[in-house]
Amino acid sequence: MYQPHVFTLTEDGYRGPAPSWSTGVPSLWLVDTDRAAEAALLLAPKILDASELARVEKLAFPADRACYTAAHLALRLLLGARQGVAPEAVRLTRERCPSCDGPHGRPATGGGTHFSLSHTRGVALLAFAGAPVGVDVERVPEARVVQEVSAQLHPAEAAELAELPPEERPTAFARVWTRKEAYLKGEGTGLAGGLAREHVGTGPRPVGPPGWAVTDVAVPAGYAAAVAVRAAGRSPAEGDDRRK
Repeated sequence: MYQPHVFTLTEDGYRGPAPSWSTGVPSLWLVDTDRAAEAALLLAPKILDASELARVEKLAFPADRACYTAAHLALRLLLGARQGVAPEAVRLTRERCPSCDGPHGRPATGGGTHFSLSHTRGVALLAFAGAPVGVDVERVPEARVVQEVSAQLHPAEAAELAELPPEERPTAFARVWTRKEAYLKGEGTGLAGGLAREHVGTGPRPVGPPGWAVTDVAVPAGYAAAVAVRAAGRSPAEGDDRRK
């Protein structure tokens, strides 16, 4: 289980350390987007670009707007600290998709920093690394969602869920979903290839696809999260990391 840093957003922005990492070990940051909402409202017009601000306006619910705003402010502030530039000067782009070569692959920026961002109401999770990385955080779903979606998983994962007592399935499903999405985001393909690709497992220990290390991330109760980094045979939760 990987313990992320806690990101605190203030009305003055962020004054903490810049993301740093060892080979194969990403730097992870957790944001309480509800707590950051007031400061985010003040900072957003100064830091977010026109496309980000437009995206905020399109979100129907205040909680979603607050979550998106705080998450993207944290991303720009941390990247700016890493690159030594103002957060509003951070240039965000998209790589080409490895599946179709379209302009919707992994998000990217200059300076050799790979990053990934995920958010759901109340929580955002960011990962930075020197190699391709993906991260995902989700709320633990209701039992009906597990029943509806589990058949779309890898056959081994669907079988694992079916063998569990019903009350344990939502937590196990959240584990496998976040592991799989983190890996697919790290690859740059997302869910377009379907949920049946690769077996990452539903149990307490993830199964890393070849060439990738997948690790669960400690997040508040009611959520699940995972990170996947392209690395040679080493989990992010080994060595000089921030283990819980």
